Amino acid sequence: MAAVAWIGLGSMGSRMVVRLVEAGHRVTVWNRTRQRAEVLAGRTDVRVAATAAEAAAEAEMVALMVTDAAAVAEVVHGPDGVMTGIVRGSTLVDFSTTGPAAVAALGAELPAGVAVLDAPVLGSTAEAAAGTLKLLVGGFGETVERCRPVLSSLGEVLHVGQPGAGAAAKLVANFALMGSVALLGETLALADASGIDRDTLWRLLDTTPLAAQARRRRDAIETGRFPPRFALRLARKDADLITDAARSGGAELRIAGAVAAWLADAVAGGLGELDYTAVLGHIVSVSPRTGDVG
Repeated sequence: MAAVAWIGLGSMGSRMVVRLVEAGHRVTVWNRTRQRAEVLAGRTDVRVAATAAEAAAEAEMVALMVTDAAAVAEVVHGPDGVMTGIVRGSTLVDFSTTGPAAVAALGAELPAGVAVLDAPVLGSTAEAAAGTLKLLVGGFGETVERCRPVLSSLGEVLHVGQPGAGAAAKLVANFALMGSVALLGETLALADASGIDRDTLWRLLDTTPLAAQARRRRDAIETGRFPPRFALRLARKDADLITDAARSGGAELRIAGAVAAWLADAVAGGLGELDYTAVLGHIVSVSPRTGDVG
């Protein structure tokens, strides 16, 4: 079993650590808010390090699961950060969603003899707890295979290319997801503005390519409850990464700009801590609704 240092114990990271411990790996944890690490240590067999550097110095694999590229930079390069402790022969695995450019910068900064993988995940807290995440792994094949026994404890390992490819794949997947939700929201708004009643609309949508999304989101739309699985504020961050990646690669994504604008509006409207699908309610709420046709 492997010795793993885990940096970042939010709702996803803490559940992923439990999976590693249950699989028999030796896990040392560090979190910027120490209380989270101590709470986790109180209910599972992990060791709490005093610093990120201390955690990294004892590990074959150093895992990062933090909010964004700025947080990665802080835990890697900050005082007593990972960079001051990581040892030759280990692998740094970034599970965060930071974008290809940030992954490239991280890899370029690592000491000689330290490998890097980017492994952002598809799935939320339920999948993290069950060990059924999909890991979009970017890295060289030898490194991926060496780390596979640890990664497989967390879910299905999908090796998508060289370093940075995992980050790119995550943005592609998130764009498809957020774009479909925004399209559903605007479709609802158009139906409301046209006076089509909701029962008729749901039947209509069931005949369209949006059928699966409409069925999945109907209850949340009708109740106005959007319990967080993937916070809207994080979706907004990812939307900005998508537009940045498109700009860097020379792709023209007009829909991406609209999605980013809707998410930014919803965050400004105080919905940032709700699930990203709360953007549906926001889109509908800012659009006029006419009387029913007929």
